[in-house]
Amino acid sequence: MPRAIWKNAVIAESTTFETVENNVYFPPGTVKTEYLRASDTHTTCPWKGVASYYDVIVDGQVNKDAAWYYANPKDAAKNIKDHIAFWKGVTVEAGR
Repeated sequence: MPRAIWKNAVIAESTTFETVENNVYFPPGTVKTEYLRASDTHTTCPWKGVASYYDVIVDGQVNKDAAWYYANPKDAAKNIKDHIAFWKGVTVEAGR
């Protein structure tokens, strides 16, 4: 099952997920929110909509804007509403 790992901490793990543009989006409830802190960063994708970001924090180390999600995606991306994806050194493993 896919899982997201940073600094040896498993941040997300799920048997159900969405893949969009080679990014794994983890459903709400499968991400350990104790590792996330809301960021003020937002970006816009022409077909998905406005993305909001989280900093990923493990053992006091901050990976700024290393996770993102779409709270109100456009219709074409409604399947990833509130799902969380990772980058910036967070490893997403395919699973075992």
